[in-house]
Amino acid sequence: MQNSQINTSLPLNLSSGIAESKSGEFWQLGDVAVRRIGFGTKRLAGPGGDGADLQERAVALLRHAVELGVNHIDTAAFYPSRGGAGQTSFESLDWANDVIRRALAPYPEEFVLATKVGPTKDGLARPDELPALVERDLRALGVDVLDLVNLRLHGMKSIAEHFGVLAELQAKGMIRHLGVSNVRVEHLQQAREIAPVVAVQNRYSVGFGRVNDEILGLCGELGIAFVPFFTLTAESREAGGVPESAAVQEVADRHGATPAQIRLAWTLSRGAHVLAIPGTSSRQHLEENLMAAGITLSPGDLAVLDAVSG
Repeated sequence: MQNSQINTSLPLNLSSGIAESKSGEFWQLGDVAVRRIGFGTKRLAGPGGDGADLQERAVALLRHAVELGVNHIDTAAFYPSRGGAGQTSFESLDWANDVIRRALAPYPEEFVLATKVGPTKDGLARPDELPALVERDLRALGVDVLDLVNLRLHGMKSIAEHFGVLAELQAKGMIRHLGVSNVRVEHLQQAREIAPVVAVQNRYSVGFGRVNDEILGLCGELGIAFVPFFTLTAESREAGGVPESAAVQEVADRHGATPAQIRLAWTLSRGAHVLAIPGTSSRQHLEENLMAAGITLSPGDLAVLDAVSG
């Protein structure tokens, strides 16, 4: 990761007991081998409140995540955010990138900071608005180059014009790698005709978003990372939390695990190219989520979870 500013914070320790992983728990995301369980900043604010104290706790949590071995963090200028159960709209708090810079810059080596552009407070950005959004992220995160930028759009027949703008910014050296989010198979094909795609972010969880099975499989064939969102929240969507499920609880009880850990283990079972980016504001939940990498689900467990319908 290329930094553009100095932070006098103590160096971060990338090793810990939780971080001890088998080779199968890594995936090459662009030019970095990342652990398959990363961290998403969408939930950094928790269920309520805001202010300086909350942001300081977020700084500490991000540093702890990296100390535990996380080397893939997903963010956006409009994170953290909150919303209601089942909703697709959300309230943006807009401080995640600032907190990431304060917590982690200068960034560790072998580290991927993925951001996304597209949504704005006025709706989806026009193609000509994307360069300013990328420049804003460069400044906010304190870097000269963005590791990975995901184009997130909704309801469009073609994403070629938007993606073409990002490809131009990549050619100028502002972006290292490109991804797409909330897309269909034809969108992925459109993007790949313009520039290489290293990641796809779509909704996916136990009994939720299974319409994306096809694109998940295609990503595996193409060597593209599939990075699902709403992995823990599923049908609760923007509200956060982990919805109750008798099937998930049954498997969790067998493993002495939490439902969140089982949802993460199931997600990782979908393919070596599938990465998880669970978000939280809780130190305990962060540690529990990372420990899900050590859970091996049996064929019987998988059958129970695969049978859950959304």
